[in-house]
Amino acid sequence: MAGFENPSEDPDSGAGTAVLERPETKEENKLDDNGDADRFAHYVSRDRMRESQLTGRPVVALCGKIWVPKHDPSRYPVCPDCKRIYEEMMG
Repeated sequence: MAGFENPSEDPDSGAGTAVLERPETKEENKLDDNGDADRFAHYVSRDRMRESQLTGRPVVALCGKIWVPKHDPSRYPVCPDCKRIYEEMMG
């Protein structure tokens, strides 16, 4: 065929593909906890909580945790960091 070269005859000629070697990595299988690994009830403003319930957007707790609330917070102990920060804010 005119204009075509056989890459098996000269692999460095023309366009072609190359294989990149990657080191083998072992992936850890983690159970999806939906971002609630610490299982605490966090302090979040009521307005932000309502907004999250309507929009599904994540909220930010006093301690800095960012997540989309999906569980009943009364089933969990209060986050010690949120509690400490709240007490410091209230004096």
